Amino acid sequence: MSARILARAALVGAGAPALLGPLTAATAVAASDADEGGARIMAAPYAVVPYETVNVRSGPARSHDKVGSVAANQPRGAYCWVRGETIRDHGYTNNVWVKLVEGYVSAVYLKGNEYGDLPASATC
Repeated sequence: MSARILARAALVGAGAPALLGPLTAATAVAASDADEGGARIMAAPYAVVPYETVNVRSGPARSHDKVGSVAANQPRGAYCWVRGETIRDHGYTNNVWVKLVEGYVSAVYLKGNEYGDLPASATC
């Protein structure tokens, strides 16, 4: 009887790496997905940071489709800025929209200057 228990334990032990293989692969995929956020920042010449969760639009106005959102304090890669719809919120008024990797956000919701801390010369 104890030989059967030992044989079963050996089979279970031998199967453990097979079980860990898929977990390790899934962990690698999750890690690469997490790294993608960093890659998105590095792919663009500038980085911006919203001070609150902000909607990302397909164009520089609220009438354009919402294509996602960026959480507060989540850095995002940015390419340039463009003038679009004027946004008034939290005591600020601005018609500057910053082009991110994902789409456009109003600079009203970004930390920094009136261009979301992009240089004034970084127009689209």
